[in-house]
Amino acid sequence: MKHRQILSDEEIIELYFARDEQAIVATDEKYSRVCTNIAMNILGNHADAEECVSDTWLKTWNSIPPKRPPVLQAFLCRIVRNLSLNKSRDNRRSRRNQELWDELEGCLALPEEAAGELPHLLTEFLLSIDMLDRRLFMGRYWHACPVKDLATAYGLTANAVSLRLRKTREKLRIYLTERGYDV
Repeated sequence: MKHRQILSDEEIIELYFARDEQAIVATDEKYSRVCTNIAMNILGNHADAEECVSDTWLKTWNSIPPKRPPVLQAFLCRIVRNLSLNKSRDNRRSRRNQELWDELEGCLALPEEAAGELPHLLTEFLLSIDMLDRRLFMGRYWHACPVKDLATAYGLTANAVSLRLRKTREKLRIYLTERGYDV
């Protein structure tokens, strides 16, 4: 059996720019696992996750060119995450995902005109907090990991993770309020 070499991100991006369909094959070989994990964490349904990963490859094909992502994995993860969240919202089947939105609703209910600032504000906030709290926050709200999985990964109890997340959400609410946002 012939072992296929995994291409570098730059080589994969060049295939997209050349409009070579091997770009999709190479992307799937290198990133299907991480993208499927994100989609599964959000959707909890294998068929829906596969659909979102497949849609990610199509959206990537349609985005590159003209875009040239500096970090291909982050670019793909953002696409699959957004597609999965949209699918979950549309389906209304993912109770766990609804809990994530409910948890964050009080912190991120900014006026529409402030929505463009939210990524910058979140980045600043996350850089200002303890590394463990940052990892828990990102694990829960970016990767949609269940609290019990985070507890296992960081050697904490589920109750301790929930408490830290609640305190971090409260810090975020205060952080946004101090910057003039009524949340």
